[in-house]
Amino acid sequence: MTSCLSIHPTHPQARLLKQAAERIRAGAVVAYPTDSCYALGCHLGDKDAMERIRTLRGFGKDHHFTLVCRDLSELAQYAQVDTAAYRLLRAVTPGAYTFLLPATREVPRRLQHPKRRTIGIRVPDHPVVQGLLEALGEPLMSCTLLLPGEAEPPTDAATIAAALGRGVDLILDGGACGFEPTTVVDLFGEAPVVVRAGKGALAPLGLSETA
Repeated sequence: MTSCLSIHPTHPQARLLKQAAERIRAGAVVAYPTDSCYALGCHLGDKDAMERIRTLRGFGKDHHFTLVCRDLSELAQYAQVDTAAYRLLRAVTPGAYTFLLPATREVPRRLQHPKRRTIGIRVPDHPVVQGLLEALGEPLMSCTLLLPGEAEPPTDAATIAAALGRGVDLILDGGACGFEPTTVVDLFGEAPVVVRAGKGALAPLGLSETA
């Protein structure tokens, strides 16, 4: 049965964040608010939970999952970041951006792109997510909560519950959320490339949609 925790969007209750972290460690798939839109997440070491998310989203094997991190210091454990990439990340994080970077050996193969060996990395600017990551003590494996056939993500807990039913185990209800996903930037090659223009502004990156 799906549980729903009503959590304050700017001052999330520590006891609720602790409960959510415990559920995630125990194998739960969670829907949670971010600085862009609601997302799906699970423990990064939980293969079964990841496959459940893959099924909900209708992903193929080549889809990039994202590791949601507290800060850039945590990011370095999971992604190879050169000086130029680090400067770019430091300029816009935390924020509504996802960066595709070469994965380190700390990242399970199933989370990496099967051909490129890259991983999505994100440092969100949202109190609920930051509090959840603090309680969890490690990154959250995640993706945008955008269901197959839908043009936009659901923006509130009631819609998520109606759409997913028992597909998720826990919903962190942080109130109404946005519907625009993150801007995705590929940093794998010699120059940054915009894969998806989303909520994160391109100007601070010195990029355009045709970069």
